[in-house]
Amino acid sequence: MVGQSRKWMILVATIWIQAFTGTNFDFSSYSSTLKNVLGISQLQLNYLSVASDMGKAFGWCSGVSLMYFPLWSVMFMAAFMGLFGYGLQWLVIQNLISLPYILVFLLCLMAGCSICWFNTVCYVLCIRNFPANRALSLSLTISFNGVSAALYTLISNAINPSSNTLYLFLNALIPLLTSGVALVPILRQPPSEQLPADVIGRDSFTFLVLYILAVITGLYLLLLNSLSSDASSARILLSGAIILLALPLGLPGIVYAREWGRRCIESVFPFDNLTFSLVEHDELELFKELVGDGNGTSSNGNSYGVIGNEGCFKKMFQKERLTMLGQEHSAKMLVQRWDFWLYYIAYLCGGTIGISYSNNLGQIAQSLGHYSKLDSFVTLYSSCSFFGRLLSAAPDFLRNKVYFARTGWLAVALVPTPIAFFLLAATGSETALRASTALIGLSSGYVFSAAVSITSELFGPNSTSVNHNILITNIPIGSLLYGLLAAIEYDSHAESSSLQQNSLEEAMICMGRKCYLQTFIWWGCISLLGLVSSFMLFSRTKPAYYRFERNRNRI
Repeated sequence: MVGQSRKWMILVATIWIQAFTGTNFDFSSYSSTLKNVLGISQLQLNYLSVASDMGKAFGWCSGVSLMYFPLWSVMFMAAFMGLFGYGLQWLVIQNLISLPYILVFLLCLMAGCSICWFNTVCYVLCIRNFPANRALSLSLTISFNGVSAALYTLISNAINPSSNTLYLFLNALIPLLTSGVALVPILRQPPSEQLPADVIGRDSFTFLVLYILAVITGLYLLLLNSLSSDASSARILLSGAIILLALPLGLPGIVYAREWGRRCIESVFPFDNLTFSLVEHDELELFKELVGDGNGTSSNGNSYGVIGNEGCFKKMFQKERLTMLGQEHSAKMLVQRWDFWLYYIAYLCGGTIGISYSNNLGQIAQSLGHYSKLDSFVTLYSSCSFFGRLLSAAPDFLRNKVYFARTGWLAVALVPTPIAFFLLAATGSETALRASTALIGLSSGYVFSAAVSITSELFGPNSTSVNHNILITNIPIGSLLYGLLAAIEYDSHAESSSLQQNSLEEAMICMGRKCYLQTFIWWGCISLLGLVSSFMLFSRTKPAYYRFERNRNRI
């Protein structure tokens, strides 16, 4: 029982890390101020946001580091990268020091690396400690990354509501403090052990309670964050948010109490099979049998194969598609698979485009005349991203009633993105901006969370820390291309502002729908490409998912 309580403390620590390290979400809150202080164009500002996302291109380094260093040391490496990356930017934006543009670019790159390294640490903690409920633990913890912007807005408003530069200071300091708090549970990780079926059932019920608590937390931050405009109300709301984040600390006590109560009841009224389980024990054993030694052999002796002879196109479409879940893929095997590249394009044109929208949200709101409400738009995107991440657990909660391949859920989740962009192209009203921001947040949030589980299922759980970081190299690529498109269009319509900054340079500001109209149309078309790619991935991987489900039902 001590080991069981420790693993739940690990989960709580992971939730805290995710909740306070999603520092890329608040970029739009201070981007306009950073642009003015540096005296740069929208194109140059875009390169800074790309630098932050480019940190993910080096995310594989965190997976490699875990092979040679203990997990806690990798976590503190991430914390100190963020401390220097954001801390020095804060000194620049406060005019305490002056740095050339190229050094600010490198600081943004370092800050982006810290986020990716934190994420890798959290993925490994979930996979190690919850092998039977891996997907549930991943989607739950990753979802809290989506509330970071809302939490940082509350903290900033509680200290000084009029300061946008405070975000950078908080981004530098809070992740380091959170790492210190999470250190003790991480050092006391329980050894891996085979779990009996009744423990798996109790774990699934505990996850259900945690998801309900997560929904309450998200609603609290989404509905009440708009009331935090003054310091006193922000402090009250922040206290409530901290209490909600601290509630899972009672989990070890709940685990002990439920076990004690169960024993007492069973001593008087013995029951058989009194469990609540989202993951059947037999299914777990089947998955281990299918994965086997990771060499890819299945019961029919072929995990690749070309299926059917009904035409050249069908043969080409079905060529070397996955027919078994869980096969371990090396990096070389990964990049040779059609399924990976369909997955890559779906992520690039679906989830990543949501990041570019988030990075440009400050200038979008400013150009449409809604800059005074920017904090509410950032909070809306962050909160909807949180709920999108929570929704990624739907396949696990619904599979006993409605089974649908996880890649199919991914395709459905990408549908709102093109709708949102075409809505923005059609009208620039505040209502349309809020609705589109919510839809893009939900869609991209789902992709970010579900992608870890999909990578684990399609290309092997033991290779996730490296393979997923290869997948998310699409983020800096997409951020560069989409941001470049938006920046060129913005600057072509911008007029020189008469506002003089400390740098004595003029800031280029564009006002009106024309600033982003063509960008929204292009982004909408690109997101349609991602939608098509996701449906192709679903079509190719559906047999592997349904084969796994048939074998599970046969037991």
